[in-house]
Amino acid sequence: MKATADDVLTHLLNGIKGFQDRYYHQDPERMKELSEQGQSPRVLLIACSDSRVDPAILTGAQPGDLFVIRNVANLVPPFELEGHVDGARAAIEYAVRDLKVNHIVVLGHASCGGIKALLGSVSGHKIERDFIGSWVSIALAGCSRYLHNPNGKGLDGQGMNELDVTTLCQHQHLTERAAIRGSLANLTTYPWIEERIKSGDLKLHGWWFDLETGDLWCTDAENTSFLPVLD
Repeated sequence: MKATADDVLTHLLNGIKGFQDRYYHQDPERMKELSEQGQSPRVLLIACSDSRVDPAILTGAQPGDLFVIRNVANLVPPFELEGHVDGARAAIEYAVRDLKVNHIVVLGHASCGGIKALLGSVSGHKIERDFIGSWVSIALAGCSRYLHNPNGKGLDGQGMNELDVTTLCQHQHLTERAAIRGSLANLTTYPWIEERIKSGDLKLHGWWFDLETGDLWCTDAENTSFLPVLD
């Protein structure tokens, strides 16, 4: 029998009770330390809002391990100061400049609804939503560096051509991975990120998770291609 909305909320509340029992009653030291001394995560993980890919569940992280940003299609907007205010940039700044994380991971995944919306848009199908279209368009510039259509232009109307939009729609994972690489490139436009990368204090990583198989693909050291690490 399908769970009702009330059943789902009850399940979540029971989950919180289980969390309390584990981290506040059975083994309270970790939460006591985090409460009194504050957080010091070593990893900023930028993930999709998709309910199927929860970063903490996927990685088995414990409280205090990850500083997480989640948004549609795990996108990183480029560095801009005037006229642009959003939670992603603010959270990235806090993680890098205040928490001083040592790693930034951009975690994408197969069957991403945000990337599907992006491909639909470049295929000529307008997104009938107020905010999603403009948000996923952040990925256009990044994707155009790695994916191209047969009209001599990239997805954003510039560049060389190699792949047509129909092919990309049929093989959406190519765009999902290109968007991850685009977000990694956008991260380097933040001056205080670039400074820490050059000093060796900060490293960037791209991960792509296959929902169907459970495989994880990661970018190489230069973030130029994806290689399977779990199969």
